[in-house]
Amino acid sequence: METQVQKNMDPTPDLQGAKIEKSLSPTQLAFRRFKKNKLAIVGIFILAFFVLIAIFADVIATHNPKQYDMYNIEAKASSENWLGTDSSGRDNFSRLVHGSRISLTVGVSAMFFTLVIGVALGSLAGYYGGKIDGFIMRITDVMMILPFLLLVLTVIAIMERINIVIFVVIIALTSWPTLTRLIRATFLSLREKEFILGARSIGASDARIIFKHFLPNAVGPIIVNATLMMATMIIIESALSFIGFGIPQPTPTWGNMVTEATNLRMLENNWEAWLPPGLAILLTVLAINFIGDGLRDAFDPKSNR
Repeated sequence: METQVQKNMDPTPDLQGAKIEKSLSPTQLAFRRFKKNKLAIVGIFILAFFVLIAIFADVIATHNPKQYDMYNIEAKASSENWLGTDSSGRDNFSRLVHGSRISLTVGVSAMFFTLVIGVALGSLAGYYGGKIDGFIMRITDVMMILPFLLLVLTVIAIMERINIVIFVVIIALTSWPTLTRLIRATFLSLREKEFILGARSIGASDARIIFKHFLPNAVGPIIVNATLMMATMIIIESALSFIGFGIPQPTPTWGNMVTEATNLRMLENNWEAWLPPGLAILLTVLAINFIGDGLRDAFDPKSNR
């Protein structure tokens, strides 16, 4: 009996688990926590599904997504047109497939450029402080005061012609303030840490301190916000396309497809024209948000979720 009690009270397994966790890097620990989040794993599979569709859109599509067919307008689903046609006779299935490429490209590109601007300005403001910090923060405050939608619509209205590149640049140039403030706050919290003071005392350059010490310690918030920002960019593109200020026709995007199906006749009789792109937007944004939540919990050591 005594032997059995001793076995039950033996702390060896816990100690071994603690030793294993101590031997892992913060990134490895975050990855272990991320794998335990089932919704995040589901989100990865859903997002991977749409990414594969976007990559192989030319192979999957059955028609040219921009080709008009005036003899086959608002046709119902058939063996020739799996999801019917829109008000201009274009194949809805082919537009849905190619729309995944455009919508995801816009989301990733806008997120990337916003990330570059936000990280650069936030790093300068948080590291140097003083006049540089004050100048960048005043510009950030002005950008945040202006209504985002009104600012975007004004810039788009001024432009004579909108394409994917111009659209991405406009979104990126109006979306960076929130990320800038986040990076600045992270840098301010790290600036007086002992390892930063130690790096300065041995004569490390500003660039080395920023790239070797600040940014690696801020990678968690950056990755989480970049993931969630991608979902936001997809929603922005769809919303602007829906009200006619997004990427112009005949370029296929999910937002453009929903816009095409907004007339009452198609809403009642041609559900295959608006339901698939609406579901695609919903599932993609949900998947990215699931991944973002999983990354947030993974990089937060205090999280109990």
